[in-house]
Amino acid sequence: MFSNLWAIMQKETPTYWHIRKQRGNEAESRPVLTWKQRTKIAIDAAKGLEYLHNKIQPAVVHKNVRTSNILLFEGYTAKIGDIEVFSNASDTDLLRPHSTHVLGTSGYNAPEQIMTGLMTKKSDVYSFGVVLLELLTGKMPIDYSIPKQSLICWATKLLSENKVQECIDPKLNNDYPLSEAVKMAEIAVQCVQFEPWYRPTMTEIVQDLSPLLANSTLFQLS
Repeated sequence: MFSNLWAIMQKETPTYWHIRKQRGNEAESRPVLTWKQRTKIAIDAAKGLEYLHNKIQPAVVHKNVRTSNILLFEGYTAKIGDIEVFSNASDTDLLRPHSTHVLGTSGYNAPEQIMTGLMTKKSDVYSFGVVLLELLTGKMPIDYSIPKQSLICWATKLLSENKVQECIDPKLNNDYPLSEAVKMAEIAVQCVQFEPWYRPTMTEIVQDLSPLLANSTLFQLS
């Protein structure tokens, strides 16, 4: 089933781009993502992971959630992709909801994934939390410009002290609703809890993120 789906996807090659410039194969400059664009990307990506985790059988653990695997299409519609996982892992590995097939990317891997190699839905949730922090802060997961070189250590410390505004990407020029930023930050912190059982499910994340766009006017996404 999964191989057939991927074969169909390979035949269709619509134009897409990434949240960040990818090693020179995209335009050197791109307008800064607005707050609404970032929120839409977060919700679309969350829905994609929710689909993999809960809406197909057997469930799929993505195992390599990161910003470079979130593809942006027209209207800033975001979709989950991972060419390396799809092409290098067997169907059995892809469809197993609990796997020790070690994948992932430094800075995104959950603690239990690093310590044991165990990869579950909750390790995907952890990685998604890192993506949310990137969208909030504009920083990389491992960033030598911030203390301890870890986005999670830096951001969670500030957020625990209710210093959300100090975390927000300065390129937004304060053009964002503080209440929405606080909510997204809360969700991100929940996702990157050390213990996997304290992390929310992707369905819960979708439910919590969706209201951030519910009252919005027409997006200026192009």
